[in-house]
Amino acid sequence: MSSPSYKTSRKILLGQDNNALMLLFAINALVFVLINFIQTIYYLSDIPIDFFYRQVLNWFTLPAPIDTMASRPWTLFVYMFTHHGFWHLLSSMLWLWCFGYILQDLAGNSKLIPVYLYGGFTGAVVFVLINNFFPALQNQLAITQPLLGAGPAIMAVAVATTTLAPDYRMFPMIGGGIPIWILTLVFVAIDFATLASGNTGTIVAHLAAGLIGFIFIRQLRRGNDWGAWMNQLVEWLDDLFSPEKKHKNKSPKDKLHYPLDRKPYNKISPVTQQRLDAILDKINQQGYQFLTDEEKTFLKKAGSEEL
Repeated sequence: MSSPSYKTSRKILLGQDNNALMLLFAINALVFVLINFIQTIYYLSDIPIDFFYRQVLNWFTLPAPIDTMASRPWTLFVYMFTHHGFWHLLSSMLWLWCFGYILQDLAGNSKLIPVYLYGGFTGAVVFVLINNFFPALQNQLAITQPLLGAGPAIMAVAVATTTLAPDYRMFPMIGGGIPIWILTLVFVAIDFATLASGNTGTIVAHLAAGLIGFIFIRQLRRGNDWGAWMNQLVEWLDDLFSPEKKHKNKSPKDKLHYPLDRKPYNKISPVTQQRLDAILDKINQQGYQFLTDEEKTFLKKAGSEEL
């Protein structure tokens, strides 16, 4: 059954606090600036560029040999935020914005980073396995090429977004809109065209990342949120270092305000108001699509002054 085409009543603004998409932009940009700043220092110091690759960049990229990777385990995660060239970074961020913004709009603010991390980590593991345990593939291409960039992570986000709402349409003024699955096909075609002459392990890594994005949404539809533990961990750390901002003790004034078309003098019972707040919080965290039929009916009544 295809997902309904809709837009949530509240947009996630790019400048909003705790915006997952902006956080991913910031991390990728900071790593890019750091790496290129260090490269500039090497260049101005007349140090051979090979030294920069061996002494700096190799500590951010995921190596193919498993023994080298074992000595740099952090590269399983760091590589997905590492871009050496400006155009590499720009293209990655444009695709991330395109699919990530839609995923946030449909599923809430708490799903993007888990999908990104799951996709990147899965791609990394598959990349290492292919290059070390499938010798037939190793002999075809240069296997020493390290893996870097957000490609696998963005592939997971793209597939997850398309799986969640394949009928989602963009640019509605153009013939009723362009279905998102067409944009996904364009992205996949461009992605694999750029990988055609690369490491076979890299190609399989992107495929595996896309598969994990698909599985993530399938599990989410069944009520299994694979990203819940990540969000709970972040909240626990936030509470640990900022005890004055306990999540569970937020007052109604701290909650996000959702304007409704209701007259200000309409009185709502405390029980009803609590129910409304809970539903609005659920929309913010999970997305409108995951409301039950009863919750959607309740929300409509609240907005039409029928309560």
